[in-house]
Amino acid sequence: MEQTAFQIHPKDNVATALSALIPGRVRLLGDARTDGVTAKEEIPSGHKIALQDIARDEKIVKYGVTIGCATVDIPAGSWVHLHNMRSLYDERSGHLDVRTGAPKDTVYE
Repeated sequence: MEQTAFQIHPKDNVATALSALIPGRVRLLGDARTDGVTAKEEIPSGHKIALQDIARDEKIVKYGVTIGCATVDIPAGSWVHLHNMRSLYDERSGHLDVRTGAPKDTVYE
């Protein structure tokens, strides 16, 4: 089965996985600058894949606008999420579980 991701804007350096991805070729749909990228790891459906190498402190661009900043170097084809980027709009994003999105800084009784 063909793996696909959607690039929303030509300036984006990430695309959204349209289904769970495994390492291998991913065809890009939407306003893609290229026909594809090679996934380097498993990426959950709906999550971001890096379309190019993104250096630490470089902006993460989606929708043609900056949505965050890389906290480490992110190689092309890697999963881009809370473990390697931080939101520039939601300071709390650094306190969310990388898989579930549940807050880790809140104690529930």
